[in-house]
Amino acid sequence: MVALGAICTTAIFQVDRIEAAPAKVMASQRCTVVDGMAVSAACAFQKLGGQAQVWARVGEDAEAQAMRQALAQEGVNDRGLHTVAGARSSHAAVIVDAKGQRLVVPFHDPQVDASPDWLPLHELAQADILHCDVRWPEGALAALHAARQRGVRTMVDGDVAPQEVLQSLMPLADYAVFSDAGLRAYTGLHDVHEALLQVAQRHSLHVGASCGEDGYYWVQDGGIAHAPALAIQAVDTLAAGDVFHGALALAILEGQTMAQAARFACVAASLKCTQFGGRLGCPTRDEVLRALQ
Repeated sequence: MVALGAICTTAIFQVDRIEAAPAKVMASQRCTVVDGMAVSAACAFQKLGGQAQVWARVGEDAEAQAMRQALAQEGVNDRGLHTVAGARSSHAAVIVDAKGQRLVVPFHDPQVDASPDWLPLHELAQADILHCDVRWPEGALAALHAARQRGVRTMVDGDVAPQEVLQSLMPLADYAVFSDAGLRAYTGLHDVHEALLQVAQRHSLHVGASCGEDGYYWVQDGGIAHAPALAIQAVDTLAAGDVFHGALALAILEGQTMAQAARFACVAASLKCTQFGGRLGCPTRDEVLRALQ
């Protein structure tokens, strides 16, 4: 997998509840993780048995080196991290409450160069799938077109973004995999089934939506198919959707049917939610297989 998107250093704090401002709340746990939507999907893909590399922009600062080291520790190829002269690397703070819900406060340098000209697009020749998030649309657009030209399968994480961004990227996805909120942003429709069927009229390949504890819905043979999530006690839902994307991509490449791949990904994402620490809670392959059994 080549995963393209934003990369970030995130401080995660666990609290009993997220109070209305002004307030001061003591955290019971904290951790720091290098993440981002596509980055977390790549780490899940790697941890579950695949090989992944990340294409993303980092700042000209010490934080960039820490990001490279964090990816290397996960076994993820970091050669596609591009240093933007004069820019600052991205940061985020996340507050997670006792029910696993969260408040996310990201910072991305507004002066960072958005040009995709540096992308090593020739390396797509060795890729089985390109996975893009929607946080760097210029890069995603260039990579998706290049993947199409080379016959490489593509997946786009259709999370919440400006509608014009979603409209430019989602039609280029062989696997258009939305969040439920992203699907609403794309279609303006609140009914997941209705929205998926509408999108499928414009997409010839896979269209689906990950809906948290309600599992995954996708269009198949003109109707709606469904894979359930596990019934779990959520501790931290941060990066659950990203783990879902990484697991789904891996299962598809392994030749699993869509029903099998969706169930595999739902179980991986559900197990992640039982662990604090964002993408660090991604389960191992053996843990997913045991839960499936």
